[in-house]
Amino acid sequence: MAVEKNPKRYATFPPEVASVAAARRFVGETLRNWGVDEVDDAMLLTSELVTNAIVHAGTEVEVVCEALPGQVRVEVHDRHQARRIPIPGDQVSGRGLLFPETLATSWGVTYGQGEKQVWFTIPGTSGEKQAPPPPSYEEIIATPRPSRPTVDQLAHRTAQTAQDALGADCVYVLLTEDDAELVLKATSGVRPEGAALELGLEGAPVGGRGVYADLGGSPYNLPALQAAGIRSLVTAPFVVDGRGVGLLIAASRDAAHFNEEDVEHLQQVADRQAPSLERARLMELERARRGWLGFLAEASSLLAGTLDQQMTMALVAQLIVPRLATWCALFTVRDGGMALPAYAWHADETMVADLRTMLDMVPQAPPPAEPGPWEGFGPAPGQSPMPATAHRVTGDVAHVFPLLARGRSIGMLVVGGPKGARFTRDMLELTEDLAGRAALAIDNARLYEEQADMSRTLQRSLLPPDIPVIPGLDLAAVYEPAGGESSEVGGDFYDVFNVGSRWRFAIGDVCGTGPEAASVTGLARHTLRILGREDYSIPDVLQRLNALILEEGPRARFLTLLHGEVEPLPDGSARVTYATAGHPPPLLLSPAGTVDGDAESDLMLGVFPGAEFSVRTVTLQPGHLVLGFTDGVTERRNGDRLLGDDQGLERILAACAGLGAGAVAARISRAVRAFSTEPSHDDMALIVLRIAE
Repeated sequence: MAVEKNPKRYATFPPEVASVAAARRFVGETLRNWGVDEVDDAMLLTSELVTNAIVHAGTEVEVVCEALPGQVRVEVHDRHQARRIPIPGDQVSGRGLLFPETLATSWGVTYGQGEKQVWFTIPGTSGEKQAPPPPSYEEIIATPRPSRPTVDQLAHRTAQTAQDALGADCVYVLLTEDDAELVLKATSGVRPEGAALELGLEGAPVGGRGVYADLGGSPYNLPALQAAGIRSLVTAPFVVDGRGVGLLIAASRDAAHFNEEDVEHLQQVADRQAPSLERARLMELERARRGWLGFLAEASSLLAGTLDQQMTMALVAQLIVPRLATWCALFTVRDGGMALPAYAWHADETMVADLRTMLDMVPQAPPPAEPGPWEGFGPAPGQSPMPATAHRVTGDVAHVFPLLARGRSIGMLVVGGPKGARFTRDMLELTEDLAGRAALAIDNARLYEEQADMSRTLQRSLLPPDIPVIPGLDLAAVYEPAGGESSEVGGDFYDVFNVGSRWRFAIGDVCGTGPEAASVTGLARHTLRILGREDYSIPDVLQRLNALILEEGPRARFLTLLHGEVEPLPDGSARVTYATAGHPPPLLLSPAGTVDGDAESDLMLGVFPGAEFSVRTVTLQPGHLVLGFTDGVTERRNGDRLLGDDQGLERILAACAGLGAGAVAARISRAVRAFSTEPSHDDMALIVLRIAE
């Protein structure tokens, strides 16, 4: 904890890495409270000096801030007097101690009994202003935490320092990226217009130190420099731990402007700044990589949240644009193994339509086996050339990544950038990783859609294509699979068909879902139609269907079934005969709102070979109706309650008195959905037969 020694403040820190940040915060908070302007420089110097004390002395470190007239003095004490302070120009260690030469108004080393201190001064408050009282805890925690200078800030400071030291017209600071290629980070002084500098210097060799009196004799004989009127150069590498991490170039419009002494001066600047630049570069790279890991985790979560193929491709494109690229296109493999455009996105939404048009002009080709630069843009044979403005839409740089899932190619991902864009190795590796995740997500969505489409087709085949029009009867039916959209075939079904002057109806529920349930549903529906048209009675039909299900053996499923017959009578009434095999009995509704129904049902089908089935016959007058339903209606759950509890369905049906069959079916299905906010886990089927008035 800091202790006040007015007008001093001091704090002690243990010999550990975390102390560097703590010391930096202590100095920043103190100097800000004192109204000092050069807080950032003081924090940077403190960070470097505390780092050196911990690394080279390995002892407890004390930091002292003292407000003096017109300046502030910061001291860093350690307890190891024997360890020497590295001298300026030392190439092995202690380069952080060279920072004070650049940033401090004065600095030095003082040795005492059993300790030493490295100190520096910076401009402070004007006049004889006394240091204010120490900040409160609330003020300290409310103060924004200071941060280290960025690579760009350090690079600009380095360029300005070198220009002042050598009197150069321009200084360029280039640093290596993760792929060891030089990239321009900062300039000071005259520079070419537009992007010419980047085209001229990026990718230049790291090289060594040297003087080039004539630009033509240097390895940097580049159009960008010539266009700026540069005629001579001096260069010095940034070196850390024996390896080149960048290049410092000072340039002049005068020939032979530099000499060997200038080389030494420039190299001293490079040596002083190289460790800090490299440390800042590595820290920013590490932060970026941590951010990319979080990005991949977020992308994986988003891609796992949808099973819609088009939505998955849209998510992929919008995750990439604009984080990693200016535009993105996904191609999927179609018939013949060719990759055809499936989705495209651009950072400028006004260019999306043009991008899609241009992608449609790309010649068809199989997707590549490996990632790499994409050379695909160009018209297919026989097509008109690409528009003259095509480069505005796609730029000049594009990379392609195969989409591989389950050992096969399902397409490719193409990303691009504007003219002069550069994809770093980290960006390409990240995009390749994302392409692998995207491929699996797209393939999962494709497989799900294929399975869902097959299930819907099979389910439709198990239901009548249309509800028939029956003279004297008003008929309606509803079927809703569990969850609204299901990739499996449901076990519920209904049917209405003609048997001479009468009409047979059925509504059933097979135990379970999927192919096994579908096989029993198909067997039941076709057996009912065939035997009904052979004029078998309802009990005989149920007995024979029971035998057929039992013959299927272990692969068969139990079936509950309501099967009945409606016979219109000359006086406008209708005779209804029905039997139930383990199924909820039908409900009968009168125009007055009275609901009637049986309490018991016979055995379900597929359980006992000798099952017997009884029938009930009722005559219904005009306005009466019959409701058949599956247990997906009565067993709709909301917490511990079921819709069918306490005659819940009967009350809903009683309120439908006087409504047509379609209105009754719609009202009951709405009531079932509204009973709970949770998705249903069971199919629902309804069939309503109303005697016309």
